[in-house]
Amino acid sequence: MNSLEPLIQAARSPSDSNSPSQLIRLAEEILRSRKVGRAPRGRSLFGVHQEIYERAKQQLLADLKQDLCQYNPQQMTARDWANMVRDRTFLKILDDAQLKRLAIEAQQHPSRTELRQHTLSQLVEAIRLSGQLARPHQAKFSAQFYCLIYEEAVNRTLTYVCRSIDRYDPDRGQNKKFMNWVNFRLDRVILECRSEFNESNTQELPALADLEALPQPDSPSIAVDLREYIEQDADEILRSAHIKNRPEANFRSIALARYIDEKSWAEISQEFGISIPTLSSFFQRRCQEFLPLFEQYLS
Repeated sequence: MNSLEPLIQAARSPSDSNSPSQLIRLAEEILRSRKVGRAPRGRSLFGVHQEIYERAKQQLLADLKQDLCQYNPQQMTARDWANMVRDRTFLKILDDAQLKRLAIEAQQHPSRTELRQHTLSQLVEAIRLSGQLARPHQAKFSAQFYCLIYEEAVNRTLTYVCRSIDRYDPDRGQNKKFMNWVNFRLDRVILECRSEFNESNTQELPALADLEALPQPDSPSIAVDLREYIEQDADEILRSAHIKNRPEANFRSIALARYIDEKSWAEISQEFGISIPTLSSFFQRRCQEFLPLFEQYLS
């Protein structure tokens, strides 16, 4: 936050309006918090990851002057504005070709390796940011109920993508689009969810203990290790994932409240003043996002 605000002010300054270096520095700072186009830990950017980053930076530089003119610090914080601009940039530049390349790269890495887990994590985030997930059968349900089963269906679909990526055939289909494969699965899962849920029973949420079911060598310390990882959160990755505009309602605090303090979802909802459906959507999505991290730590 502190490093972002001076860069915004410098880029908006009339004296620096023609200086591309100010915009470049601001663009690079905004992209530091990106979820896609990141290198694996300890490695430099390469391949499709680098291409995504460079395209995002180019698009961001093209849009920044106009975005700066529209920025009002009285209406939103610098970080919220930067996140909005960042996500809109990725929405513009992520196309099916890049998603397909991420999928193919994931296939090329051996199963359960760090590189495959990283690429799958990047693929999941890219799918979400791309805006290319379909919304099938929407007219069949009420808006609130569809929101709940849709999030569940998306989570299940992305889990399927990660676990079954080797089944994806990039040469199959008339137009060979990757998202056709994803959305075909999503269409089916929406209908599956309909048979499992009903509108009078929408309060069932995931328990963090479910993560202990990860395929790992037999060990009585898995639960202890998982709790320790969440409590320590050494890289503050879990803290940084929070419900929009509510940094205190982050994945770590919610997980600890549920998993260690053994609070009910109703109690957590009351504590944060956030509805249970919103908690459900956020927690399930982040469980999927952090699954590779948990697997890597427990392996």
